[in-house]
Amino acid sequence: MSLLSALRLNMTNAPGTTAGSAERYRAALEMASYADAHGITAIGCEEHHLAATGWLPAPLLMAAAVAGATQSIRISINALLVPLYDPVRLAEDIAVLDQLSAGRVSFVAGIGYRPQEYHAAGKDFRRRGELMDESLTVLMKAWGDEPFEYHGRRIDVTPKPHTKPHPVFFIGGMSAAAARRAARFGLPFSPPMPMPEIEAVYRAELDRHGKQGFVFCPENGNTVTHLTTDPEAAWARCGQYFLNEAAEYSAWAVPDVPRPNESPVGTVAELRRADKVEVLTPEELIAQCRAGRTGVTVHPLMGGLPLDAGWESLRLLGEKVLPALCAQP
Repeated sequence: MSLLSALRLNMTNAPGTTAGSAERYRAALEMASYADAHGITAIGCEEHHLAATGWLPAPLLMAAAVAGATQSIRISINALLVPLYDPVRLAEDIAVLDQLSAGRVSFVAGIGYRPQEYHAAGKDFRRRGELMDESLTVLMKAWGDEPFEYHGRRIDVTPKPHTKPHPVFFIGGMSAAAARRAARFGLPFSPPMPMPEIEAVYRAELDRHGKQGFVFCPENGNTVTHLTTDPEAAWARCGQYFLNEAAEYSAWAVPDVPRPNESPVGTVAELRRADKVEVLTPEELIAQCRAGRTGVTVHPLMGGLPLDAGWESLRLLGEKVLPALCAQP
């Protein structure tokens, strides 16, 4: 029996905390190496800026470090806020990352929804759709074999990526506009949770453009799992750390912009009811998988979670859950 298992590394901490960050980043690479050695499917991270929790602002750097600390595990950036970058420099950085990892890194191109992030990058939030289209066009041309014209100049990005015809990437989003953009560029679409109506827009638009593609989304949306031998004790000790990240994410909600797991949370009790974080024993997760569950994401550095608690969760996945499922006929 196989389980799609992921280690999430977005490096959030307690709000306003910087002490111990270097230790936590080193622990992230040690956890990545452990995940690689214990059969975990993938390692993921995503990009945010100006976060009180220190949410990872440099996912390409993190992906490169993780690639250097691992041998075979897949690495995914979910999501990379493409319009915030210079597109030529982004094409170069991703090409080098693709070479460093021998094609193990994929990314989800996200447009973002926070005006503050655009302001910090010197970008016009009102032009985000136009910026996204321009960036995607440049990336696709830059990774091709031929030079191309960009703002009146001849550009030939080198090195070219290891992966042909280009690194693996998806268009992310939860809107019809994102689905149409993915189809128009002939790229796979990756909403953060199952969204049948939006997926139907994507498939119809693929047909209209005569292109092929597919949809990929996580079974449980953005829900993360913490494994422990004593769930009530874990909630008592770790609930506030879980809340640090969830509360900040909830505070970023923008009217009329859909996001996964959107219900606001302000207390640990609300977080437990919202199912954004589930705390399970290994036996409970094994039983769910045997009943048909296909995916799990552990988040052992969430919101400043103590390192020993994070390691316990990861090791229970790697040494209890996955071996038990592999032994299942």
